[in-house]
Amino acid sequence: MNRYAIKLVLLALLGSTIFVPSADAKMGSVRVVFTKAALLAGAGLGRGVLTYDGREHPFRVYGLSVGVTIGASVAKLAGRAAYLDQLSDFEGTYSSVGVGGALVGGAGGVQLKNEKGVVITLQGARAGLEFAANLSGIRIAFE
Repeated sequence: MNRYAIKLVLLALLGSTIFVPSADAKMGSVRVVFTKAALLAGAGLGRGVLTYDGREHPFRVYGLSVGVTIGASVAKLAGRAAYLDQLSDFEGTYSSVGVGGALVGGAGGVQLKNEKGVVITLQGARAGLEFAANLSGIRIAFE
């Protein structure tokens, strides 16, 4: 194998071990609608539902981004929350570094992590006009 192939295999192994929840940690499914407007710095808010242990838990999302950001968009995202030891672990401040955009319509994804180690992976459709290359902070609180 050449060096490139070896590096790819090692990277794949590392990635598969980083994002595998422990046997004790539970997972939940997440749905969220998030609206964002920005010119250099952006703000957004949204609502969502975490399905955890067979029950639905509504929550609110508050976000702030700093960096190269311009435009406005609405995103309907769905995904999962991993590394939940208990329901209260889901609430908190999440961070993400990303690049994305939407022109009338598009798709995107994001991975967020909070101070308790919970990782939320979301993907879905966006509508609006936005370009962003920024650092984002998102606060999630149950209703």
